[in-house]
Amino acid sequence: MSYLNAIILGIVQGLTEFLPVSSSGHLVLAEHFLNAKMPGVDFELVLHMGTLLSVLIYFRKQIFGLIKALYSPAMIEERKMILYLILGTIPAGLAGFFLKDIFEEAFSSPVATSIFMLITGVILLSTAVVKAGERKITWGRSLLIGVGQAVAIFPGISRSGTTISTGLFLRVKPIIAAEYSFLLSIPAILGAIVLKSREIASLNTVLMGPYLIGAIVSFIFGLMAVYLLLDIIRRGKFKYFGIYCLVMGAVALIHFL
Repeated sequence: MSYLNAIILGIVQGLTEFLPVSSSGHLVLAEHFLNAKMPGVDFELVLHMGTLLSVLIYFRKQIFGLIKALYSPAMIEERKMILYLILGTIPAGLAGFFLKDIFEEAFSSPVATSIFMLITGVILLSTAVVKAGERKITWGRSLLIGVGQAVAIFPGISRSGTTISTGLFLRVKPIIAAEYSFLLSIPAILGAIVLKSREIASLNTVLMGPYLIGAIVSFIFGLMAVYLLLDIIRRGKFKYFGIYCLVMGAVALIHFL
């Protein structure tokens, strides 16, 4: 792998991991559009490490607070959030375990990916008709948002898009829904890294340079994406990502049919 390819893929992964446009969908479509095999699981793992670090850095205060709450019974709200994150992670964990073959088959189909991206566009645009709420996360809402994350295992369905949209549909305060979505991404990304960690053991040392650059670039652009999305949420422009997903999905579907 060249350094240029590592940089390009790092940029794509960093931006699309957190912006509501589906990183997995973009990788599947890019592979079929270009008729080229994307780098293996080991490189994907390295890029995930970069994007995971970007979330950990941005939300470091909240994360330290959650860790401290494990030993501080008085930190009731933080302890509740730990429970909500666990509950929100369960649906995706169960779906990934029991429906693994179905998800893997979807990753081989650019047509299915295109359709799922169209669905993401509809979901995002539909948030425009929902009046901004002021609710907080509860155990019930965390489970429903977790179901949205589980559905997003399909390529083309945006994880951040479905989780934030579900929160908005439940009348959760937009910025709270977005922050919860980002925190919920930590166990999701970490789980993917753990499941694929064996692949890194066979990494060719010759590739260490490009891989390291890819991770750094994905971290930088992942951090930029976090700042950008939270700012867009605050300005009430979240729904406009739906237009991009509809256009991208339609163009891809026409191409692959």
